[in-house]
Amino acid sequence: MSDQSFEPHATEFAPGDEGEGQVRTRILGYVVGLGLAVVLTVTSFFIAGTDLVWQPSIPVAIIVLAIAQMGVHLVFFLHITTGPDNTNNVMALAFGVLIVVLVIGGSLWIMANLNQNMMPMDQIMQMQR
Repeated sequence: MSDQSFEPHATEFAPGDEGEGQVRTRILGYVVGLGLAVVLTVTSFFIAGTDLVWQPSIPVAIIVLAIAQMGVHLVFFLHITTGPDNTNNVMALAFGVLIVVLVIGGSLWIMANLNQNMMPMDQIMQMQR
């Protein structure tokens, strides 16, 4: 076979998946993540407090920025990438998201059902008279 050893180059890693490289590379990844998180946070506060953005689109813009910030945190700080060694992390994250969606969705479903089927307080007070 070949006696060439494969050593991954610094540019072959995904953001947040620097591995056991130099400390400088790892710190740079954290600083880039921090910078992106700060920019996204400042942008969301700017959008919420200004009249430069069309008012009905503000909630949508804030939701988009929140999803982008979640992605930044997952990649740069939690090191969730698409590499083969992160399969368990991605599966655990997907399971956690599923549980959160089920709990929140089930709670909203139950509250909506109770709101529809419960008698209003004024009718209860009239029945007691």
